[in-house]
Amino acid sequence: MTILDQIIARTLEDLELAKLRVPEERIRAQALFVEPPYDFAAALRARPGVPPRVISELKKASPSKGLIRPEFGVVSLARDLDRSGAAALSVLTEPFWFKGDPEYLRAAVANVTIPVLRKDFIVDEYQIYEARAWGASAVLLIAAALTPAEFARLHALAKELGLAVLSEVHDAAELEWIVDAGAEIIGVNSRDLRTFQTSIETTMELISKIPKDRIAVAESAIRTAEDIRTLAAAGAQAFLIGETLMRAERPGEKLKELMGT
Repeated sequence: MTILDQIIARTLEDLELAKLRVPEERIRAQALFVEPPYDFAAALRARPGVPPRVISELKKASPSKGLIRPEFGVVSLARDLDRSGAAALSVLTEPFWFKGDPEYLRAAVANVTIPVLRKDFIVDEYQIYEARAWGASAVLLIAAALTPAEFARLHALAKELGLAVLSEVHDAAELEWIVDAGAEIIGVNSRDLRTFQTSIETTMELISKIPKDRIAVAESAIRTAEDIRTLAAAGAQAFLIGETLMRAERPGEKLKELMGT
């Protein structure tokens, strides 16, 4: 099994427990009675004279790097990144591999005035309802974890609930069918979730192939302002940055440095 296979297997186990704790009809009802989401797509669109649009990720750990930020004060981190110019936040909710927690998402939503993305391995409609009930403005759908039919079903439900979708790809074949499926916001992850190896060159190549009427997002392995400029030249409109910020003593200051502000 690849690492992604193991993550999905654990996610399915956790889902069964979640559905026992909160039945689907209840989480669905909760999803219909929350504040309207912020416009995630609008927050990411590059505009002349505006600093790079960065989705700042709150990530405590990862399978490849282990514990990234032991002191994980979600409220202070979220407020700091919001004040420092983040276009949106990404919050990990996967508990086993990334040490995420739904409470992290709720806390971020309650303390910022920018969109918040639920970052998780979403394979079931239940998780879409959870994201909306918890206050998220967007969800991540990973092409490598879904069939085209599964993606279409989950994408349609997210849009029905008012959630934006960041559709993540890792290779040319995934990009082709994600584009055909009508994905509006397409993220290219330089980290292959099957091997967890990164390649910014692959990201640049795929970013250049995303249609200009879509929002192209570069994800992972972004460490410097020069990386952002290079990826922007290839066509990226926004940048998802996690580890570089989370390893910084002052994430907000690091964000400003990366954006050149």
